[in-house]
Amino acid sequence: MISALGAALLWLVAANVVAMLPSRDHHWRAAYVLIAIGIPLVGWVTAQNGPVWGMLILAAGASVLRWPLIHFWRWLRSKNGAPAE
Repeated sequence: MISALGAALLWLVAANVVAMLPSRDHHWRAAYVLIAIGIPLVGWVTAQNGPVWGMLILAAGASVLRWPLIHFWRWLRSKNGAPAE
């Protein structure tokens, strides 16, 4: 139980440290790595601690990686024919 939540906390700290560092590509490469690590991490937390903790970790990760989510949402809307905002 503690190991999954500890790993999620470590992921959140690492994501915030990466966000503070300067980047030429606006942190997109780091975001891809964080997403690739974060998705299985959310599954691990959910499997060990239940869906409530899984949703909390998912919300925390989404708050850190909000711009990739915003761009993904806009891409989905453009594919469905909805007007862009």
